Amino acid sequence: MSGMSPETVPEPTLGDLFSELSRDFGQLVRDEVQLAKTEVTEEVRGVARAGGMFGAAAFAAVTAILLLSFAAAWGLAEVMPIGFAFLIVGLVWTAIGGVAFFLGRKQMESVNLKPEQTIETIQEDVQWAKQQTS
Repeated sequence: MSGMSPETVPEPTLGDLFSELSRDFGQLVRDEVQLAKTEVTEEVRGVARAGGMFGAAAFAAVTAILLLSFAAAWGLAEVMPIGFAFLIVGLVWTAIGGVAFFLGRKQMESVNLKPEQTIETIQEDVQWAKQQTS
């Protein structure tokens, strides 16, 4: 470049600049969309795992409730009327189910499907674009 003077290097035209800007902007949008997809996919996988765990827990709980309820009720029936024995066992399992429900709901509330990182980078990109046009 020692033989080239600043006068021989052509300056880009306004059309060239707009073409480059639109190409760069298009790439930026594609990158942001890909980032959003990645973030949401990761969160959805977490929700799917939580759902699978809820399903397995529900199946195990139903099985346990049935078997243990009958065992406990028949055991209590040795010292009280059978109706009261089954009522007591039913109330105990109702309380346990309520606690499990509230714990599961609390876990689901901690899941955030909002792509925070993507939103932040888009806001930064908008600020950058505003600075470039000023």
